[in-house]
Amino acid sequence: MNILFVGDIFGSAGRHIVREHLPHVLETNAVDLLVINGENAAGGFGITPSLAEEIFDLGAHVITTGNHIWDKREIFEYMKVPVESHERGRRILRPANYAVGTPGFGHYEGTLADGTKYAVINMQGRVFMNSCDDPFRKADELLTRIERGSNAKVILVDFHAEATSEKVALGWYLDGRVTAVLGTHTHVPTADQRILHNGTAYQTDVGMSGPYDSVIGVEKELVLQKFLTGMPGKFEAAKGNPKMAAALIECDPVTGRAYQIQRLLLGE
Repeated sequence: MNILFVGDIFGSAGRHIVREHLPHVLETNAVDLLVINGENAAGGFGITPSLAEEIFDLGAHVITTGNHIWDKREIFEYMKVPVESHERGRRILRPANYAVGTPGFGHYEGTLADGTKYAVINMQGRVFMNSCDDPFRKADELLTRIERGSNAKVILVDFHAEATSEKVALGWYLDGRVTAVLGTHTHVPTADQRILHNGTAYQTDVGMSGPYDSVIGVEKELVLQKFLTGMPGKFEAAKGNPKMAAALIECDPVTGRAYQIQRLLLGE
């Protein structure tokens, strides 16, 4: 089966470029499972219920997020609505290793139309990030829960983290236990995609789906002013040179082992 993971959608430029290229990528590669990180979809900072609906309408099975998940307060209620009345709200994730009692959920277990069971885990790093629980131990806990629940073999992990070392370490820690460990958050796509020894697809950072004529999505002049003067200022999402960053993974739906990973960076 084929899995497509789309990296952090950043602002309107990111939404537009994904909307433009995604249908062709899905059709050309016969994608079975689509996961999109949408934490920066709302002007580069957070996501709203309407934008979550827009991403689901593109075909996303699950939306992952990260440290900007709470930037738009209206998402709180969207994520808390009972599943019986609003199933989509259950399929937008916040990092699983946030404190107990935090709104929302950190993983999702689902079934595709052909009966294949899958799971998506969202995790946040601790190095140079806001305090949260241990992602390594939380991954152990969730994998045990998945095994006792759906027993899905196809498992994708979005690790939203700053430090390359922490991302690489989690990749090796989960090698052979999940289908893919894909990094997000830095907005810079890395060229280290590979299949680890025991069949886990890995990439340190999938990259940003957004404006690359920017400083990781933000207007260059605003960031330069802050670096040069140290003065506070309001950041705004850039729009120039938009590209869609993604990872395409081929795996065995029975064992969950990955055979191939390909990085994509598609522009206008």
